[in-house]
Amino acid sequence: MKSFKSVGNFPSVVPILPLRDMVVFPNVMIPLFLKGSRVVKLAESVVGGENLVGLFYQKAGNRVGPTPEEISMVGTLARIQQVVRLESGGVKAIADGICRVRLMRQIQHEPYLTGEVCPIEEECEPQELTETFVRSVATLFKVTLSLGRPMSDQSMAMIERAEDPGKLADLIAVYLSLKADAKQSLLEIEDPVARLKKVFFHLHADAMNLRPKLKIAGENPQAAPSPRRQKEIGLRRQMHSIQKDLGAQEEDHNSEIKEFQEKIRGSGMSDDAVEVATRELQRLERIPPHSPEYIVSRTYLEVLIGLPWSVKTEDRLDVSQAQIVLDNDHYNLSQVKDRILEFLAVHSLRDTNKGPILCLQGPPGVGKTSLGRSIARALGRKFIRMSLGGVRDEAEIRGHRRTYIGAMPGRIIQEIRRAGTRNPVFMLDEVDKIGQDFRGDPACALLEVLDPEQNSAFSDHYLDVPFDLSSVMFIATANQLDPIPAPLRDRMEVIRIPGYTEEEKETIADLFLVSKSMEENGIADYPVKFTPESLRLLIRAYTREAGVRNLEREIGSICRKIAREVTQNRPVREEILPETVEELLGPPRYFYELAEECNQIGIGTGLAWTETGGDIIFIEVTGFKGGKELTMTGSLGEIMQESAKAALSYLKNTCNIYGIDQELLSQTDLHIHVPAGAIPKDGPSAGITIAVALASFFTGIPVRRDVAMTGELTLRGRVLPIGGVKEKLLAARRAQVREVILPNKNQSSLRDLPDYVTEGMTIHFVSDVGEAIRIALEWVPDSWGCSAVHDQPYLPLFSNEQPGYALKTR
Repeated sequence: MKSFKSVGNFPSVVPILPLRDMVVFPNVMIPLFLKGSRVVKLAESVVGGENLVGLFYQKAGNRVGPTPEEISMVGTLARIQQVVRLESGGVKAIADGICRVRLMRQIQHEPYLTGEVCPIEEECEPQELTETFVRSVATLFKVTLSLGRPMSDQSMAMIERAEDPGKLADLIAVYLSLKADAKQSLLEIEDPVARLKKVFFHLHADAMNLRPKLKIAGENPQAAPSPRRQKEIGLRRQMHSIQKDLGAQEEDHNSEIKEFQEKIRGSGMSDDAVEVATRELQRLERIPPHSPEYIVSRTYLEVLIGLPWSVKTEDRLDVSQAQIVLDNDHYNLSQVKDRILEFLAVHSLRDTNKGPILCLQGPPGVGKTSLGRSIARALGRKFIRMSLGGVRDEAEIRGHRRTYIGAMPGRIIQEIRRAGTRNPVFMLDEVDKIGQDFRGDPACALLEVLDPEQNSAFSDHYLDVPFDLSSVMFIATANQLDPIPAPLRDRMEVIRIPGYTEEEKETIADLFLVSKSMEENGIADYPVKFTPESLRLLIRAYTREAGVRNLEREIGSICRKIAREVTQNRPVREEILPETVEELLGPPRYFYELAEECNQIGIGTGLAWTETGGDIIFIEVTGFKGGKELTMTGSLGEIMQESAKAALSYLKNTCNIYGIDQELLSQTDLHIHVPAGAIPKDGPSAGITIAVALASFFTGIPVRRDVAMTGELTLRGRVLPIGGVKEKLLAARRAQVREVILPNKNQSSLRDLPDYVTEGMTIHFVSDVGEAIRIALEWVPDSWGCSAVHDQPYLPLFSNEQPGYALKTR
């Protein structure tokens, strides 16, 4: 009784891969070298899924693309185990034959051929009838091997273990000296025993052909090769036959070696690199082309030769033209532009290869990354951007050693090879966001890259030969400097890019952002104009940032709404007014603090710096009878709380100067509050503001609403300098404050400020907090020994009859 062998469950529709000059049998694993865009897409697409593909023999005919008639109806369903892209084009795939299938119909031809297949079930005779025949065929195959047809031990072991006649026939058919048409005929025989009989006849014919050659060798003992030599000859014949089947001729290998030799001579490598490349090429020459080691060695040589050892782009040394390019791309940022122009000037006077190593530090959205592209365009160099955010593996920078499977160079060498020049502008983006774990610290690997004294001989683990990086202009970007390790920070020239002011944002929007958004949204041909008032509203009420990224998004949102109106044949708005902004974007989202409407006791106006610019803050002081407890609220940081304690200690120590009763201070519970409690606040610059608010509360003299102040306070009353002067002055101007108190040592900070920052504003520079108190209070008494702002004497009195404090004047 006959039975049928099950072939498993497989999808009925699979990709179809036509093969020329070769036939793949089931139960056999064989490498495939494929070329052509459709074939490569097919091979790469099957990886990652079920990896199944139908391999069908293509009869002689059209070499460009097979017609349906040229594809055989019987083929092999195979699983693609591995796909490797080759440098010369095409891919190498390892196919493992599973079973015979019949092509029922072709379904699609693009981007590659697919078809419906049906597995062919094989009839299995009872084992006792075929066992003897199977042993006979296996014995005959061993005889042919002894006559000079070698094969690997693994394949021989599979044949010895084969008990199924169909599987044995498939395994032996691969090694038969038959043309592809004859092998296809074997593949199409469905009966396993009949197929094995056919294989037996071919084996017998091969044995008859080999016997005369062996007999001639026996008649001439001197010419008869030794068993070892005979095995070597057989292996070479087999290798040559496989190469012939795969289309990789020996002369192709030799020509490839010669091509590598020519490339090494013309690559401009250093002497050390030439020595390493020559040694590797000699090793490659001894490796069989189909060995996995061949691909590894060949890839290493291609990487080594592909590096721009001596290729450089000529710098544009016209400083004036470079300045025009930088100004056209970015508004302001004069410090960075000056540094680039200085480099060009030095380079034009003295031929130097060393490029500067800069670090652009600033908040998000101020144009650090786009500035790198602009610098490359001004210099006429190639631009490379490498994001370091989240990089945790040292091998990303220095590469893997070649002992590892899948080793490759680090990103530095890869990007320079891709750029094709040894002096590009190389941007290391987000250098402050590098991580580290058990795989190493990438920041430490960057020490050699960014050290001008070491990067002329940078050693990548994969290359293992020095490569000169001294001509590369490295530009790192960071939002903060604190996360960057000190040794790495020391190797870079840090240029701080502050946030833009409102006036600068308005100019940037008018010159760059509006036209860009209109072009991107297809309304550049329509007469739409943003008024200065609408841009100012967008900046103040719809964005809160140091850069212009969100401002660009809001402008783009308006342009998209206008584009929608255009497509709906509605009237086109010719002018975007503040009312139009609110109509299209909704109510304002942010509000800036304004100065108080009237002078008040115990409330001082301070100036604060934030990442999104400057702002004003109000320091509120109140008190009541108690045990001299100090309460501070408003999400105050530790440093700001210490400033409040220092201000209170200063007043206690100088209370007789300001006419404050010492007993009053000792019997008062104080509460200091800074509004906007959900926003964390910290820093020492609120020291004099807290002192002024405390002095106002205890003296009962209101603080002037039109005066804002900033400065660090010491216990002796000295006022120390602070940072962010530009942003704080702009915040005061925006809040309609006309007088500002600054530390005396901050006078130099005003020299580089534009005139519009201080226009219409009075700046008071103080070195003692007493001066600030006299300026900020509404009026001061004659008893303080200074000229009063308002000639009104005062007398603070503590009333036991009423809670709190009462102020009596005469």
